[in-house]
Amino acid sequence: MENREDGHMDKGEPAPPERGLLHIWKPGDPSEQLCPDRVLLSRPVVQVALGEHHGLLLTQGGQVYSFGELAWRRGLSIPVAAPLLEISLARTTVVHVAAGSFHCGALSEQGKIYMWGENSAGQCGLTKRGGAMHITGQADKGPVFVAEPCQVSMVDSEVVPPAVVRVIDLACGREHSLALSAQNELWAWGSGCQLGLVTSTFPVWKPQKVEHLAGRHVIQVACGAYHSLALVHSLSHQNCDTQHAFGQRKRGHSQHCMVTEREDSFAVDDTIYCPLGVELPEVTPGKSCPRRISARPRLQAGGKSASSSPGSGSSPCQSSEEGKSPTMRRNLDYSTQLEPDGHADLTQTDGSTMSQPLSIWRTNKNSVFPDEVELHDLLQRVSGHSLEEMDVSHTTGGGDTNSLSSHTSDESCFSSIPEASVDLFTSSCESPVKRQTNYSSGSPGHYFSPLRREEIHACLEEEVLQGQKSSSLTDINQNDKTTVNRIQSLPGTPLHGSPRQQRLQNCRSSSAGRIQTAAPEEAGEGLVSLETEVWSWGRGAEGQLGHGDELARLQPQCIKSLKGEEVIKVAAGSHHSLALTAQCQVYSWGNNLCGQLGHGNSPVTVPQQAKLSEGLRVWDVSAGQTHSLFLADGDCVQPILFYCGLQQELRPERSTQGENSCQRSPSSAESYTVRPTLLPFCMEMGYISSVCSGGQSCAVLADNNIMGFVSAIHELASTERHFYCWMSNVRKLLLTPLRNKESVCPSLGESCTHLFFVLCETFVRLTILIGQHSTSLSSFLRDVQSRDVTSLCLLTHTEHFVDTYKKYCSSIGNFQVMGGFQSLHKLSLECLGSQQAWFIQLCVSDQSVTDVDLVSLLYQPLQQLHQYSRALLKLAACYDVNTTEYLCLHQGFCQFESLSASLLRRKKEAETTLVFWQSHSGKNTVCQEILRLPQRRVVCESSNRSLTLQNAGRFSSHWFILFNDALVHTQSSTHHVHPLTCLWVKPVTESSIGLYAIKITCPEESFTLVASTPQEKNKWLRSLNQAIDQVLGGGGQGSPGVTMMSRTASYTFTGEGQFKDAQYTGGWLTGRVHGRGTMKWPDGRTYSGNFKNGLEDGFGECVIPNKVVNKADRYSGHWRDGKIHGFGKYIYASGDVYEGCFYDGQRHGYGMLSSGKLTRTSSGIFIGQWVHDKKTGYGVYDDITRGEKYMGLWLDDQRHGSAVVVTQYGLYHEGTFRDNKMVGPGLLVSDDDTALHGEFADNWTVNGKGVLSWANGDSLEGVFTGEWTTGLKVVGTYIKPSLDEPENKDRNSLLRLGQYVVPADQRWSCVFDQCWSRLGCSAAGSGERRTAWDSIAVTITTGRRHSPDLSRSHRKLLESLEFIPQHGETLTVSKYENIRRYLIKACETPLHPLGWLMETLVTVYRMTYVGVGSNRRLLKQAVQELQAYLTHFFNIVRFLFPGLPVEGGVLSNIPTSPSPNAQNEHKRYTAEQGSAVVVSCSSLLLPLLLPRLYPPLFTLYSLQEEQKEAQYWDRVLRLNKQADLSLLSFLGVLEKFWPVSMSVMGEKQKIVSSSTDACFVSAVETLQQISTTFTPSDKLMVIQRTFEELTQEVKPMLDGDFLWCMDDLFPLFLYVVLRARIRKLGAEVNLIEDLMDPNIQHGELGLMLTTLKACYFQIQQIQQESTM
Repeated sequence: MENREDGHMDKGEPAPPERGLLHIWKPGDPSEQLCPDRVLLSRPVVQVALGEHHGLLLTQGGQVYSFGELAWRRGLSIPVAAPLLEISLARTTVVHVAAGSFHCGALSEQGKIYMWGENSAGQCGLTKRGGAMHITGQADKGPVFVAEPCQVSMVDSEVVPPAVVRVIDLACGREHSLALSAQNELWAWGSGCQLGLVTSTFPVWKPQKVEHLAGRHVIQVACGAYHSLALVHSLSHQNCDTQHAFGQRKRGHSQHCMVTEREDSFAVDDTIYCPLGVELPEVTPGKSCPRRISARPRLQAGGKSASSSPGSGSSPCQSSEEGKSPTMRRNLDYSTQLEPDGHADLTQTDGSTMSQPLSIWRTNKNSVFPDEVELHDLLQRVSGHSLEEMDVSHTTGGGDTNSLSSHTSDESCFSSIPEASVDLFTSSCESPVKRQTNYSSGSPGHYFSPLRREEIHACLEEEVLQGQKSSSLTDINQNDKTTVNRIQSLPGTPLHGSPRQQRLQNCRSSSAGRIQTAAPEEAGEGLVSLETEVWSWGRGAEGQLGHGDELARLQPQCIKSLKGEEVIKVAAGSHHSLALTAQCQVYSWGNNLCGQLGHGNSPVTVPQQAKLSEGLRVWDVSAGQTHSLFLADGDCVQPILFYCGLQQELRPERSTQGENSCQRSPSSAESYTVRPTLLPFCMEMGYISSVCSGGQSCAVLADNNIMGFVSAIHELASTERHFYCWMSNVRKLLLTPLRNKESVCPSLGESCTHLFFVLCETFVRLTILIGQHSTSLSSFLRDVQSRDVTSLCLLTHTEHFVDTYKKYCSSIGNFQVMGGFQSLHKLSLECLGSQQAWFIQLCVSDQSVTDVDLVSLLYQPLQQLHQYSRALLKLAACYDVNTTEYLCLHQGFCQFESLSASLLRRKKEAETTLVFWQSHSGKNTVCQEILRLPQRRVVCESSNRSLTLQNAGRFSSHWFILFNDALVHTQSSTHHVHPLTCLWVKPVTESSIGLYAIKITCPEESFTLVASTPQEKNKWLRSLNQAIDQVLGGGGQGSPGVTMMSRTASYTFTGEGQFKDAQYTGGWLTGRVHGRGTMKWPDGRTYSGNFKNGLEDGFGECVIPNKVVNKADRYSGHWRDGKIHGFGKYIYASGDVYEGCFYDGQRHGYGMLSSGKLTRTSSGIFIGQWVHDKKTGYGVYDDITRGEKYMGLWLDDQRHGSAVVVTQYGLYHEGTFRDNKMVGPGLLVSDDDTALHGEFADNWTVNGKGVLSWANGDSLEGVFTGEWTTGLKVVGTYIKPSLDEPENKDRNSLLRLGQYVVPADQRWSCVFDQCWSRLGCSAAGSGERRTAWDSIAVTITTGRRHSPDLSRSHRKLLESLEFIPQHGETLTVSKYENIRRYLIKACETPLHPLGWLMETLVTVYRMTYVGVGSNRRLLKQAVQELQAYLTHFFNIVRFLFPGLPVEGGVLSNIPTSPSPNAQNEHKRYTAEQGSAVVVSCSSLLLPLLLPRLYPPLFTLYSLQEEQKEAQYWDRVLRLNKQADLSLLSFLGVLEKFWPVSMSVMGEKQKIVSSSTDACFVSAVETLQQISTTFTPSDKLMVIQRTFEELTQEVKPMLDGDFLWCMDDLFPLFLYVVLRARIRKLGAEVNLIEDLMDPNIQHGELGLMLTTLKACYFQIQQIQQESTM
């Protein structure tokens, strides 16, 4: 069970670790030499936590050790030199430990909590039942302990499902514990108002969430004895006020108001709830309380334990008997000697005394004391106890001595002292005398007993109750007796009786466990936040909550006085609190009896700064029971320790007589320090990384300086903290007053004022960054053992540092260049005023020490960059050059060193520029006002005539000024500015013109500069190239001829030309726009896309305003040589949309124009061929207004040539058009099949000979005149043919459809021509195949670049198309399969030329045969057009893959394994031809094209067979009303084929006469799938499977093998067709017949199709009477 770590190491043991060295001690008299104990462990100590009489050690590796008085281990006392290993946690990696007053906590790596120790108040979070095996003792007989660490379950039940909470921080008080979750939420358990929970039931055994802080980002927590602190991220002012107000209303409180000098607002009725605090429940004397009072080891005066210290082995002293009035204990605020003359002598640290007249103690003229004699008597009575009585009280006192006695007799002499005396006493505390650093007792003869504030307050209570006016301890003025009585009854006084009794009963000591880093990482940046708030709650009897009163708080409340103070860490002692700010200041409040607050003010109910020496920078704090420990930067790199609070002084042995006393040898007396005192022994500890306090003990962790690593880290952190304090002072004393000064704008002017505000803003941002960095470094030091050096903010946030410093340096330079500092100097002197002398100490100036050099002062932060690089170099020297740490550190060193050099160079440039403008202030003032810009810097100039213009006149004057952003050419009163971003420099060789020349190229002009000497030429050439390189984002190291010829820049054209007044942003190449860019004209025109050699070329988008309709034309597509050229989409301002091909800015080639969207009276869509911006060639025009569709030839926007016109009323016309009119012979067919062939003169107007034929065969021949829709005049002969008359072939040929139609292979040639053009071919089949494949690659790449919103699957598809199948060799079936797969993928994306062709063919086909084009007389044309598509498409594919055979060619080598997408044709070929595959356009391309064209094509087939389909379907419905056996008999199926049973759910059932749809079910279901397929091959395969299924069902009925004969098969198959109920069966059969491969028409599949067709006709022929 016990495993101790021996502190004395044997010779054979390894040397102690160099890091994590633990030093622990108890405070002593600073005049005596104090030697802290050094604890030697085998492993480095990562963290130490101290309780009142015990402590915890966390070592590297996650092991936990305990030492001190372990009451839960049967009173075991473990010396710190040999701590006890917690075996129960041996298998748990612990990362954090916390010690309460009498209990312990540990936090595992997984975020689990383990607690042990006293659990009387539930502070261990374990119920008796839950930890029965570990709990000792009973609550009613003594304290309850948890002997071994037990896990505490934390479950968030508010989420669904409930989740286990992961904890990242833990803190323990006396009777409560707090945990911080990974979601930065606070959880609490234990007893008391310090939990912050909305409950009145204590103890709280299970952790509960502190709802009042819900939604807030809690950073750190700390626990005092009976109060709690939390460091929280600040919200915006509005959000914070809203949340607080909401929280107050939710709890029934009014809005919180600040307590100032008066307390009138609290003179309200007793029924109103106090907004400032709460009244704790009463405890009746004699009744037990869950919190243990008398069972704990008692403390002596000053906080010393009556029992032995941890590890001492001394026996404890006896306690006073319960119920007796113990002797009052006095814990000093200071030691006082009262001289007979009425002066008070206060002993200083050095032993000298300071005398002050008593009169200064009276601060109120209306004092309740009539004269000083009464006050003198009062003080005599108060201090009338001898030193011996004090010693007796020290040894006999019971209860907590931190709050002095728990009980006082009602007959005490102090009960008659009025409370007004407190004000006098307090006033004396606030005199300069009380600010001395240390006080000790005087001689015995004149010794004045130490007084305690609470005791005097108790003595004054009776007088206050009589209605005397005074100032209370909470700085609230009493008005009358009623108000005073009400204040006495306000919540916050825990027990009845005197205030002294009430306060002393509640005081408990605590320990502040190890505290986490100050702030978490901010979202997005990862740096600590300085915008924090401190929240406190719990008991406030000692003012430890910091809210300006001594009332308790049940809920967390923000300490408003600390808002904006940048608190980064909080620490809680037993009854006092500390807050550490980023500016290394310490705020303290609460109990100050022993001077633990670091100042003499008492009491302190609001945070006040500790009295630290000037320049002292504290970066770690801890609070114990009656003391505080500060870790600060010293004069050297090594940190130093400061202590304030109770100290113990060894004194000669003395025996004290008394009934309840115990002997002490040697005895001790207590003294204390008011101001923090330096502990000299800290220099011997090494480099201290963290401090810890608890009870009366102090501990520190230190590191030895290994290879200079530790000292380098400390030096960097110390320098950064000093730097942050310096910047904060500059901001506070100078910049903020200047910014708020009203006269700053008139003095500086508008432009300089803006620059000054920018300077202030960048300074603030830099200050915040330095503060965040210094805080992170302090946090890094506290945990330097487990932190990786590569996690330093300088390395992880290098870009943020660089960006912030660059912006700051630029803001100073800009303000300096514009001469702002000269105007600001006088204002700064006015703002500084009396602080000028002190402020000069912050300046680094070459001027007189009596002056303020603002320029040097504000450039001072740049020197910190050298400190960064120096520190990183020191750290890098501690690692091997091959390690990751060295590489990272060295890289950071290089970056910061380079940044430092760059910013110093910028500083020099700004100074040079300022001198330039000052020296040329009289030259061309107007020009200077234009050229003088804040960001502009002078590089060089030619005022000494070192550079001139070539061929310049003899008397001409040319002045060239090179700025960092432009080259300025000044001549007389004019100047030309050439931006460096669009400037190209080229040296001219001397041999060419014999001059030292430099050629300058600009976007609109070029000129040559001539230098006076070769040196001047090289100087200007180097300066120009470096300036150009710098402005283009390079390092400014450009050399002659090396600057980028291609670049991205902005420029505004001024010369004549197509770009006049246009502003361009984009790529350039040697003075010309080249690459991707955007051009904007003043009239609103814009172009965004690619340029080449100064012109638009490539893909681009253009907007051209149209002032007539107040809209703009928009084009998106391809350009060439500054004109629209290629495929694109043009949206006209009128609403028309053209999408197609362009040539030299005109519509040319294939295109589709949608017009008339705005003018609905004439709207239509044209799709077809264009030539020179006019419709010429084949095209389809859908006249939406008239309901007509024209499909034919065009010429110059006129319908001209053969064409077909169909209307929405069913009229069909084919003929010849000329000048947009129908002329010449033509054919007109109406919806009822009436046909007219004759001569047409105009639209639907007949004039000439013709033949009119009716559907019944009658005809009329003659001369026709008139319009078809209004009526015809006929002079002719009516012919009615007889039955035996032979067919008139001549007349029938005239009425044949398709004789005036444009041949199918001549349609849409523009589409295929465009595809060939995309392949890089000038004409069909001409061109190089390699060029075609290159064009495909370029097209896909360009399309991907211009289509950033492609889906993931589409991108993968394009990537797969990068693999080109083999095509130059003789193909086998396997290679053919690869080609077919490639075509499938290519046709799925329009970015591929074949995919574009496929998509376009689908578009034109649907535009032709959808809508009005759904005319059954167009079926033949539609089929022929589809076949023409296949032919043209196949020619393109064969061009890309020359290994493909011609139409009908045969491939051998059947693939061994079928491909995933193998088509049915291949199976058929394999079955019929064995080892050969016939290649045709139908087998290769029809499966790709037909599914996309299927809807309009099948619609035409359905319309063609509409009458027959109606007759067929009527027969199907009637015949299917019969039962199966009846229908089989009707159809003539032999009985041997009749099935006798059927399978239903796996069971055979007999077919009866009434059974329906029970026979040949499998074959019927298979045939029904014919409607779900698209291609003829798929439909044929369905028919084939139907026959196979039919055969399989018949086989069991017959014996042996059999062969079908048509007489047996046809009736049976007819039954299957009837039961399949296929709608549009005739359309299905005709589609298969028209589009099936000719190679299989006469094979088995052809026979099966013929059988199906015969069934279709047979069903139509069945007489209606037979079906009844």
